[in-house]
Amino acid sequence: MINDIISAISPVYGFCDFEPFRNKLINCRAKGRLPENAKSIIVMLFPYYLGEDEYKDINISRYAVVKDYHLAINSAVGSGLEKLRETYPDEQFVFFTDNSPIPEVQAAMDAGLGVKGKNRLLINKDYGSWFFISEIVTTLRLPAAEIKETECLGCGKCISACPTHALSESGFNKELCLSDITQRKGELTPEQEELIKKIGCAWGCDICQTVCPMNKKVKINPAEVFLDGIETTARTDNISDRAYAWRGEKVIKRNLDIISGQ
Repeated sequence: MINDIISAISPVYGFCDFEPFRNKLINCRAKGRLPENAKSIIVMLFPYYLGEDEYKDINISRYAVVKDYHLAINSAVGSGLEKLRETYPDEQFVFFTDNSPIPEVQAAMDAGLGVKGKNRLLINKDYGSWFFISEIVTTLRLPAAEIKETECLGCGKCISACPTHALSESGFNKELCLSDITQRKGELTPEQEELIKKIGCAWGCDICQTVCPMNKKVKINPAEVFLDGIETTARTDNISDRAYAWRGEKVIKRNLDIISGQ
């Protein structure tokens, strides 16, 4: 029964035990929403890849081409959560997306949904790394997946291609990440502005993903919630349904001005 309910929310999902994460939770406000007697984590992937033809002239990261995933996924999960609570009235089901106390990539690996790339992203055998991760933490005991692989091919192409050297064999430096730089408020250094202008991306950076061999020949089967509201260029008016809305109009406008040379 539960598989039918979850597959209606997302066709890509898996289960893992909650206990290994109990002492590894991320300290965030959402942590207080966790069920006290949590036993399992339902990890769901929401693919958004639209095919290369859709990304020829974009000036934003691919994940921002579709509608803000917080809005889209929340709307997709609502009815499924109700069904779970109706079917299992004695159990709790708490949904998280993005702002989650669960280390999402590790939970997804434990749920058998993929391996971890050198860029710290989860890579799924069918959808590459082009998806969003969400979880439902529940007091219901579910069968954990059997894990076979946890690491990527280890080719190092993402490390070599990173324009700011944010990636290395020893880890990831967020301060150097171009995606992070495009999201910062206020003035940028001349070097940072030059990077944005050179790459031509007003929000985010996909380089470490586009060079990944495991992202080649992935399925073009985006979640239905992402088929409405597709926009390949950034805009500065009425951005409330865009992934960059949380940073406000000034940041995206600044980046667009940098790219256009204004």
